[in-house]
Amino acid sequence: MSPDEATASPLTHFDATGQAHMVDVGAKSETARLARASGRIRMQPATFALVQSGSAKKGDVLGIARIAAIQAAKRTSDLIPLCHPIALTRVAVEFVLDEPTSCVTCTTTAETFGRTGVEMEALTACSTGLLTIYDMCKAADRGMVIEEICLLEKAGGKSGHWKLR
Repeated sequence: MSPDEATASPLTHFDATGQAHMVDVGAKSETARLARASGRIRMQPATFALVQSGSAKKGDVLGIARIAAIQAAKRTSDLIPLCHPIALTRVAVEFVLDEPTSCVTCTTTAETFGRTGVEMEALTACSTGLLTIYDMCKAADRGMVIEEICLLEKAGGKSGHWKLR
């Protein structure tokens, strides 16, 4: 084992001396890559009714949140310092409304054909979509809770396919 291997961190954004760096993906193969993320926002039933009906004071909450999520995926490398800029080939955003729990679940999918994965893009899109719902509804309900943001699945690259649970 070389000295570099003995001191190498399993965290790829740090070099052997512990300094932060952008991971070199130049030698990686270009492959189709996909990531899906999910999260949800809980709210009061009256707030949920506003979102569900599309009658919130600021307009179509879910439509605006969808556009915000897509825009966030495209701007991820501007927000996450060591994230590579990626040419996304697709970003999809789905909202599922659960009336009994007054929750909105956001699921995002990001895809590219490239040398690095799109997990951060999917997670950033999901987070931003939920934050946009909060922003648009906070006048009615400041107690909303954003929770359970997680990566559901990733595919492509050397590490192959991974799925939560």
